[in-house]
Amino acid sequence: MPRTSNGNGLNRRDFLMRLGVSAAAAQLLVGLPSLGWAASSSRRRRLVFVFSPNGVIPDHFWPDTKAPELDFKRILKPLEKFKDQVLTMHGLNNRIKGDGDGHMRGIGCLLTGIELFPGDVQGGSDTPAGWSMGISIDQHLKNLLQADPTTQTRFGSLEFGVMVPERADTWTRMSYAGANQPVAPISDPYQMFDKLYGQTSNQKLLASVLDDLAGDFKKVESMISAEDRQMLHRHLDMVRSVEKELKTELAAATKNDGVSHAVPVLPPNIEEQNDNMPEITRMQIELLVNSFAADFARIATFQITNSVGQPRMRWLGIDEGHHGLSHEPDSNEAAYEKLIQINTWYAEQVAAMAQRFAETPDPSGHGSMLDNTTIVWTNELGKGNSHTRDNIPFVFVGGGLDFKTGQALEMGGVPHNRLLMTIAESFGFPTPSFGNPDHCGDGVLTGLS
Repeated sequence: MPRTSNGNGLNRRDFLMRLGVSAAAAQLLVGLPSLGWAASSSRRRRLVFVFSPNGVIPDHFWPDTKAPELDFKRILKPLEKFKDQVLTMHGLNNRIKGDGDGHMRGIGCLLTGIELFPGDVQGGSDTPAGWSMGISIDQHLKNLLQADPTTQTRFGSLEFGVMVPERADTWTRMSYAGANQPVAPISDPYQMFDKLYGQTSNQKLLASVLDDLAGDFKKVESMISAEDRQMLHRHLDMVRSVEKELKTELAAATKNDGVSHAVPVLPPNIEEQNDNMPEITRMQIELLVNSFAADFARIATFQITNSVGQPRMRWLGIDEGHHGLSHEPDSNEAAYEKLIQINTWYAEQVAAMAQRFAETPDPSGHGSMLDNTTIVWTNELGKGNSHTRDNIPFVFVGGGLDFKTGQALEMGGVPHNRLLMTIAESFGFPTPSFGNPDHCGDGVLTGLS
């Protein structure tokens, strides 16, 4: 049996390369238990932060924390089918002050828990600001997982976007590799597919990168168990399905002259010209599930538009931009109703992601992928028209953090830094503070498991 590189045996990837297996296929094969390189009993815990902008409508979002069972108001209704795996936390406040307007501090401090640098990006009010002063929790966990050979993955983390503008400013970035180091999400599913399956040219993408992968898998089929063969075939089927959708989209974009073009770039002003937003969201979800199934990463962010995002959800019959509507007073009944519909649509996307994880067997053999993945759906504001950063939405779906689900908790206005600390501890990496230590003195949240 081949051994890992320890002075006595071949490096696992070198071994596969000597069989003539491509680097892309080798990444999928190195973790198979029957090749002797993975502990089949080892659980893979995963985490996804999903962002949607501009606050929520509290009366139609938050469950009743005094109800004997978790109740689902109108906005969260799409998640009711996962009620045993849902946890809501009301009363987590983003207490970070300093430079930047409410939206900027909302997204820039959401996963970092620390102030923004002074800068020259001027918001609608307050002082201008720059990037965050610290690392975000997703990148912090990525670094710790990558430092351990038993939890290393190809990418460590993946940053997905949906209609995130190409401009780089504080409103468009939620993930930070360190102080003053924003991480840009990938909003183009063609580009993400290319990243995941080997920096191929667009022509090679259309010729099907999977033809090469399928050939590589055949070279090792006799060496792996029936269970591992089933897992590989499932993964091939999933990726093949995504690839076909991408090819269909690309063909539609180039049918005017029948000539192969470069992968299309999203049009300018994408936060307003976004009629393909539902399809792009669905494709990005599929790519995320595939990447986790292949163990390309165990940490991800999934950023739908941006803070002050202005998607126009015409597929819901809504022509106005989301951010503009979010500023309307509650007394504007028409706007209020549209905001409920918009936030319900975001909940539907979270539910679609949860569904895909739930119906995908975990390659480690421990239940479904949802049993070992936690989706954290959050927002930069508690309510759009007040710009409050109190009661920031935090909705958890899945079992990756081992929190006690099926309940609604009232946290009483504690700093959200304590949640970031708790997430790190739940992943096995306790930390005395995260972000601004002034908001961490009371330690991790208790009673969650």
